[in-house]
Amino acid sequence: MTASVKFVSMPTDIARAYQAGAPDANGQVPERHISDGDGVPCRHCQQDVAAGEPYLILNYRPFPSPQPYAETGPVFLHADQCPRCPETAELPPVFAVRKLFLLKGYNAQDRIVYGTGQLVPPAEINETAAQILARQDVAYVHARSAYNNCFQCRIERA
Repeated sequence: MTASVKFVSMPTDIARAYQAGAPDANGQVPERHISDGDGVPCRHCQQDVAAGEPYLILNYRPFPSPQPYAETGPVFLHADQCPRCPETAELPPVFAVRKLFLLKGYNAQDRIVYGTGQLVPPAEINETAAQILARQDVAYVHARSAYNNCFQCRIERA
């Protein structure tokens, strides 16, 4: 049996800072747009931004500090406050409507652990993440868009 995992979304304090206009990882103010309802997954509540609702596009670095492996990239976030997705083993809602994700492991120094990257359909994410986390050299896993490499959430041991 594989170990259990938990999904960890963008922290609320970081989301609120961006929603209040704090600069992103590029030092830019997040861009504000209106959703057409098609494929705008919020990294805080892990749900798609509904048609007609405002959202932000910003450059996010889900790492504690800059370094060669600290990837940054565009993410979406509700422009208005939304509740954070709970940290549970339950697959976040936004995963159900996507076909494929890139999972990759990182070590305690926030460096990619080579050989852990895998393209995975939603039904296999929990099991695959648990297998990656079973490695002693892996501290956590990122779930990213398989098509654009955008960060979706962090996956940790439960």
